[in-house]
Amino acid sequence: TNLNGTWFMMQIAARRWRDEGQPGNIINIVVNIYRGSMQAAHSVAARAGIVYVSKSVAVEWAPLNIRVNCIAPGAIASNGLRNYPREAAEKFKYANPMHRAGDVWDIAQACAYLGSPAGDFINGETLAVDGGYQMMGEVWAAGEPDYFREGRSVKKTQNKIINGELP
Repeated sequence: TNLNGTWFMMQIAARRWRDEGQPGNIINIVVNIYRGSMQAAHSVAARAGIVYVSKSVAVEWAPLNIRVNCIAPGAIASNGLRNYPREAAEKFKYANPMHRAGDVWDIAQACAYLGSPAGDFINGETLAVDGGYQMMGEVWAAGEPDYFREGRSVKKTQNKIINGELP
C-alpha cells in the first residue's frame, strides 16, 4: 500500500483543492530512497515510485498552485526503533556522519518548513533529514545478515537467491 495509498491520498487532496480553487501542499514521507535493501525490492520500488510520482504531479499540479514534496528521514529516535533488537537500534546512530539519531522534531520542523510560506517556492523536491546518511552511511547499520556475510562470492549468493534458499 506504500505507493497506492500515497497516490490515492494525493489524488483526493488535489481534486478537492482544485474543485474549491484553493492552493495545496502535499508532503510525503519516504524512507531510505538512496540504496537498495536485501529482500526488500518491492518496498524499495514503492519508495522510488512515491518520489517520482511526487515529482511528476509537482509539475502537473503546479498551475493549480498545488506543491508536492517528499521528506526522506534517516534513523529517527522514535517508536519505530523498537522493531529492532536493542543492539541493532543503537548502531543506527553511527550510520551517519553526525553519529546520532534524529529526533521526531527534526521531521516535524522539516514539514513545518515545507508547509510554511518559507517553502512556497519549493516543489518536486525530496528533503533528506538524515544527518548526512545518504552521503556516507553504513549500508548494514544493524549488521550484515549472516547469509550475506558468509557467501562473499557473488555467485554463491545469487544462486541462493534464485533457488529461494534465503530467509
